[in-house]
Amino acid sequence: MTWIKICGITNLEDALTAVDAGADALGFVFYEKSLRYVTPAVASGITERLPEPVEKVGVFVSGSAEEVGAAATSSGMTAIQPYLDVAPAEGQAECAYCFEQLAEREPRMKLIPALSMSRDRPEGPAMMWNPDAVHAFLLDTGSLTQPGGTGKPFDWVASVQVVKTIRSLANVVVAGGLTPDNVAEAIRTLRPWGVDVSSGVEAKPGKKDPERVRAFIAAVRNLEKIG
Repeated sequence: MTWIKICGITNLEDALTAVDAGADALGFVFYEKSLRYVTPAVASGITERLPEPVEKVGVFVSGSAEEVGAAATSSGMTAIQPYLDVAPAEGQAECAYCFEQLAEREPRMKLIPALSMSRDRPEGPAMMWNPDAVHAFLLDTGSLTQPGGTGKPFDWVASVQVVKTIRSLANVVVAGGLTPDNVAEAIRTLRPWGVDVSSGVEAKPGKKDPERVRAFIAAVRNLEKIG
């Protein structure tokens, strides 16, 4: 079954709606410039009400591995999704190593690095990571000015070979511009392990549309029934 993550959760109502609809994971954005930003305290108030099997993924754009780890732990996260594309290129490998060490010290905290598919050779940054430390790579349509949450898909067809290369290293989660209407096409084209949606199931930034959440998850599950 395809792993489904509903990202940009800001309130308990949306979280419970997504869980009830069959989401495998929920994402919480700890990036102050995001319209979906939540504090660790707010996120904690939500995660403590969620079923244990649901993955709680903290999305981080800045902060050291230690700072990120502390925020993730205090807010009840079970996975960390760091964006390193915003860091200086010469320091990205060192940052990756720090996060790998964090994951080694906290084996219950999964590591899901985000990669920007808008850059040249996105498979390059993927190869900086020790695949044994990575649970999955999240492939987004971000840029240096907007790490994620663009609401735009990357070119799936042109990216097939790149995604295949990254998939040889670890699981792949496709994000960026997914909606209930196009998620099946994305899965058929790229064959990812998981999919991630935020703006594509929203009524407005930070507030989910329950019908779109259910429609998104149903589109994925219906495709699985077809095979």
